[in-house]
Amino acid sequence: MRARQLEVFVAVMRAGTITAAARMLNISQPALSQVLLHAEDELGFALFTRDKGRLHPTPEALELLPDAERLFAGLEGLRRKTADLRQGRAGLVRIAASPPPAMAFLPKVLAAYRRAHPEVLLRSHVAPIAAIVAMLRAGDVALALALDDELPPDIGAERLGATGFSCLLPRDHPLAQRPGLSLADLQDQPLISYRNATRPHHELAQAARIQGLRFEPLLEIDLSITAVGFVQAGLGIAVVDSLLPWTQFAGIAVLPLQDAASLPLSLLTLRSRSLSRAEDLMAELLRRHKPDL
Repeated sequence: MRARQLEVFVAVMRAGTITAAARMLNISQPALSQVLLHAEDELGFALFTRDKGRLHPTPEALELLPDAERLFAGLEGLRRKTADLRQGRAGLVRIAASPPPAMAFLPKVLAAYRRAHPEVLLRSHVAPIAAIVAMLRAGDVALALALDDELPPDIGAERLGATGFSCLLPRDHPLAQRPGLSLADLQDQPLISYRNATRPHHELAQAARIQGLRFEPLLEIDLSITAVGFVQAGLGIAVVDSLLPWTQFAGIAVLPLQDAASLPLSLLTLRSRSLSRAEDLMAELLRRHKPDL
């Protein structure tokens, strides 16, 4: 019995008449009768006897009904599931982000997505860029946000914007009252910043070289968020991205670094993997809600 025949059979069994079943399925009575006749022809036995416009199920139909109801329920569930997937109402969205975008604007995007698609399961990871690339390749996430766009060829990087650099100082530091700092101001200061062979370190070191200066952190970090505790402990001045909301941390003055390059904010995907409908909708929200950088 084909899917349409199954649907008509169950409808007639539930409704009791051709007229009511046709109304239930929103089709014409002749069309429903034709489907039912074809089903009986293919099965090789009658499903109903006809008496004065009413249909009476045969013993064979009554025996088929429990299995038909179960199959029909599965078919209805499948239809709802495909409709949900098409409209982004079901599924799983896995996204990774480095700490700056994870703290700066991803929560607002996830909140907007949850309001629009409450049935979609969201899974978020916070990780450094090397781990994010590994997660994309392994299929652990489908989307990622990072402050980099120079990545291996199998990783797609869509630039959403850019952010500059900020200096984090203890509030009682002699330089904390200035409107901003330059790389020249930092030459004799103990610096806390990104380790070598990372995109932020490359941008900062290149900007320093152009001015005939040095950029040599004494304390290297992988994640910018870890600089907060070091600054609070008086270990030096941190040079970090400007995307993360640094002013929320106690005891820290935040000054712009005035003469350094910027960092790209990028949406990352694995080029060889297509996004699901739910993931596509998340990517669109990320583009729409990107911070004003």
